[in-house]
Amino acid sequence: MTDSDQQLWQKAFEKQMKLPLSKCSWQTQEGIDIAPLYTAQDLDKRSDVLIGVPGAAPYTRGIQPSGYVGRPWTVRQYAGFSTAEESNAFYR
Repeated sequence: MTDSDQQLWQKAFEKQMKLPLSKCSWQTQEGIDIAPLYTAQDLDKRSDVLIGVPGAAPYTRGIQPSGYVGRPWTVRQYAGFSTAEESNAFYR
């Protein structure tokens, strides 16, 4: 992504969100900061990141070899219970 492309994206993003880009980051429950956009330049900063391929360890691109191409809206939930039995009991 060129600087020009990124500037165009940022302008369109801020128009749609009605917020500046700096206000659109968020944190996961684990305290990990998530930016609204990641590019290849971000990977250059992290030599420890293993991208891999979909369906293979380290599963950074999902567990399905197709990468969910046929099921783009698949959602995974965190149940929050300590055992499978407790989670199943809750959802029953």
